[in-house]
Amino acid sequence: MIAIVREPSQALSGCALTYLSREKIDGERAILQHREYQHRLKELGVEVLSLPPLPNLPDSTFVEDPAIVLDEIAILPIMGLAARRPEVDHIAPTLGRYRELRRLSKPSTLDGGDVICVGRNIFVGLSQRTNREAIEQMQTLVKPFGYTVTPVEVRGCLHLKTGCTYLGDSTMLFNPKYVAADALLDFRTIPVDDSEPMGANALAVGQKVMYPDCFAETRQKIEKSGFHVIPVCISELQKAEAGLTCMAVIF
Repeated sequence: MIAIVREPSQALSGCALTYLSREKIDGERAILQHREYQHRLKELGVEVLSLPPLPNLPDSTFVEDPAIVLDEIAILPIMGLAARRPEVDHIAPTLGRYRELRRLSKPSTLDGGDVICVGRNIFVGLSQRTNREAIEQMQTLVKPFGYTVTPVEVRGCLHLKTGCTYLGDSTMLFNPKYVAADALLDFRTIPVDDSEPMGANALAVGQKVMYPDCFAETRQKIEKSGFHVIPVCISELQKAEAGLTCMAVIF
């Protein structure tokens, strides 16, 4: 298993924000937290490929958004935020070493944070960053490989993976205020604690789940459901509207 990551730069404080108020970000601490994140991945047996920071692209450490990697191909989107679109061409050469590259075209917009792949089922969030045209193009690209694409309405949060993530064992962690439960009928669901609305983003690696250490109530729910949770501190990166999934492309 390989994880592509990109080190954050001191420019992270200039990140784009949609649903959070801007807070001061300690750049040095964010870098240290990101390195600890990489260390945790390595402990779980993941080969980590760390790319250099891109100071002119403050959000570029969130490498999940400019790429969708399947077993057969990697899909390069037109990202929903124009200022972030150059990130796609920066990650493309690295992805091209592992997968054939396919590109979405205008007028589609899509962020990888809106995509959850479970087996041959791909769920794509309809959000401020991802539109229906992108979902239609995705369907055309992946159908020859036996995938189905299901749109999911996202409300009140940035990406589908802000409101919902797959933990393994047919289980979804989700916030019912952000993602409707009827979109997840084929799964066992774990709703986040009401006091932790941003707690629906977790990163499953094999049989274990990396999870932010600040969501203690939801963590208990995950553990009671039978998952081994590994707590990770990403407090500075969370100020940039980050989750654990968005900082790696894992395949």
